[in-house]
Amino acid sequence: MKKSMTNPRTLLAVFHDIIAAAGAWIFAYLLRFNLSIPPEFALEMLATVGWVVLLQVTVFVSFGLYRGVWRFASVNDLKRIFLAVSFASVLLAAFFFMVKTNIVIPRSVLVLDPLLLILAMGGSRFAYRAWKEHVLYGTTLKQGEPVIVLGAGDAAIALVKDLARSTQWRVVALLDDDVTMLGREVFGVKVRGNIQQLASICSHLSVNYVIVAMPSVHHQKRREAIEFANALGLEVMTVPAIDDLMSGKVSVSQIRKVDVEDLLGRDSVKLDSSGLQMLIDQKVVMVSGAGGSIGSELCRQIVKYQPSTLICLDISEFSLYQLEQELSALNLPTRLIYLTGDVKNHTRMHHVLAQHQPSVVFHAAAYKHVPMMENGNVWEALSNNVIGTYTIAQACKDHGVSKFVLISTDKAVNPTNVMGASKRLAEMVCQGLQSEAGTRFVIVRFGNVLGSSGSVIPKFREQIAKGGPITITHPEITRYFMSIPEAAQLVMQAGLMGKGGEIFVLDMGEPVKITDLALDMIRLSGFSADEIKIEYVGLRPGEKLYEELLADDEHTMPTPHEKLRIAQARAANMGWVNSLLIWVEGLHGTHEAQIKLELSGWVEEYSPQIAGGVDAQMPASKQVTVH
Repeated sequence: MKKSMTNPRTLLAVFHDIIAAAGAWIFAYLLRFNLSIPPEFALEMLATVGWVVLLQVTVFVSFGLYRGVWRFASVNDLKRIFLAVSFASVLLAAFFFMVKTNIVIPRSVLVLDPLLLILAMGGSRFAYRAWKEHVLYGTTLKQGEPVIVLGAGDAAIALVKDLARSTQWRVVALLDDDVTMLGREVFGVKVRGNIQQLASICSHLSVNYVIVAMPSVHHQKRREAIEFANALGLEVMTVPAIDDLMSGKVSVSQIRKVDVEDLLGRDSVKLDSSGLQMLIDQKVVMVSGAGGSIGSELCRQIVKYQPSTLICLDISEFSLYQLEQELSALNLPTRLIYLTGDVKNHTRMHHVLAQHQPSVVFHAAAYKHVPMMENGNVWEALSNNVIGTYTIAQACKDHGVSKFVLISTDKAVNPTNVMGASKRLAEMVCQGLQSEAGTRFVIVRFGNVLGSSGSVIPKFREQIAKGGPITITHPEITRYFMSIPEAAQLVMQAGLMGKGGEIFVLDMGEPVKITDLALDMIRLSGFSADEIKIEYVGLRPGEKLYEELLADDEHTMPTPHEKLRIAQARAANMGWVNSLLIWVEGLHGTHEAQIKLELSGWVEEYSPQIAGGVDAQMPASKQVTVH
């Protein structure tokens, strides 16, 4: 504060408040005596004004009134002025009451003085801000592109306020379906009607741009607004997601073009924040596969709950480097440790767990690409997803980890591919390791996530950028989608709720037809279906037309969370797990068609796709009954 008090602008502000304090005291006397102060009271006024000003300015300095910048004066500054003046007035009254003098201060003066002083100090600051903004922006506002904002809630109000200083945009109208807002004004911009009147209002105001500022409403309503504006041939933009706005990562004025994620967007997840705080706060947490799409988002979500240490484990040093660059820029209080390592490496896993003693482990490391694992990498898929899961899970059990959360997939349900079957085996390994005491193993199963490294969306974007065509495997293929943050949040929520051995199934909403997804992306990119063609190339190895979240023999039970259910799936015991591990370890070098045939004996729901056919049966020694 001492340094700021030497600033010429600060000294000027202090001088202004000295004049305001003296003026308010004198004017209070003038009002009290109808502008004709009796001589005896005039003498008392002049005798006390110096002490009044000294006391008030001292209080103003102690309340930090001179740390702000007048050009950015806000309601918070007005609150601070109100509190400072009120406190100074109480001190002033107490001072004159305690100090017995012949001076008589009219009580009405003690009431009028703070009111006049608040008006003078607050009014001058806001008047200066208005003048400064007029000088900086007033001559260029009319040059901005006219735009209509859809929505009149908190986000829209904040957007209008931010864009008032923009040289690029000029908000000319607000539209909202809330009838109570009709005709009202927000920072000088009128709410002119509802969203259905967009066409006529755009035509009347000659507007070609629309900003959808409704991040907190139901995603279906937001999608309808976007599609309605698109159908009118308008350039549609939107504000960041509500989670990003609340986290402070972005501001509402960072508008962007509408993307397909906005059309597929889902409602924000309600989390048991207090429960997650207890699970993570000041604990050691580890994430395997931390450099991947889900793993890295888990890390971002976990650090919000301030663990004492977060261990980021991945086999890819480049992925870890990217994560380290991102998280280190946040200046987090959490200790961050980046470790390379293979989850199949027994020695490495035991060393890491013995050294750092995490209380919660999220296991996201896996091979997940269906066609890649189907041919040429079958044993690697089983080794990584089954033996890798067992190795890290058993190490967690040996070292007293409280909870182990396995990230599974909807492709583990009635799998037609090796990847899905390997993840189903990983689920059963965790269930087999579950005992009455010790580590609690929790499994979370969900579908595709938007924008992940294996998602079709980045691929479609690249194909559109090249002028097409967009390649789709089948006209009727559908998939479930959710956002990466939503998936990570629900994984954490399931980890909190899990008691051990459960398979949590996430509410994936309605399945999305991939052809419709491609058409949406073409339209949002400014092209037509005639300009960007769609080609159907046939299903890839191991690919299904429809993904399922439950097997035919599975049922679910509800949980306290609306987006989580528990699948009642077949479980396995430790004897079955040991036999499975022996089988997988002995497969190295075996023909892949033979492996697929034998795999169906371990995963009853698995329907292998075998080219050429192999006359081989599951050995009798490998026929294990699952309890």
